Amino acid sequence: MSKYGLTADLIAKPGKGKELAKILLKAAELMRSAKGAIVYIVSQDPENDDLIWVYEVWKSKKDHGNSLSIDGVSELVGQAMPLLAEPPRGGRELKVLGGLGTE
Repeated sequence: MSKYGLTADLIAKPGKGKELAKILLKAAELMRSAKGAIVYIVSQDPENDDLIWVYEVWKSKKDHGNSLSIDGVSELVGQAMPLLAEPPRGGRELKVLGGLGTE
């Protein structure tokens, strides 16, 4: 059975990228205890500090959906939304085939 992956790019308001990244890194900490979480990586574009990338790998799409109900996640979403320059475009779903860190 393949794993579920998701990648998203989030564009912060000018000068708010670092603040957005800090919030997403707090979310990454919460994901450490999430059932089915394998990878949750927050990255910053090297040429645009206000462009933040999130890459996730889960055992299943259901596990990813359940992670949104973890205590503290909705609060972090509420903190992140006002920092965005535009609404999230939704993530791009991926069928994870394998590789380092996906075991």
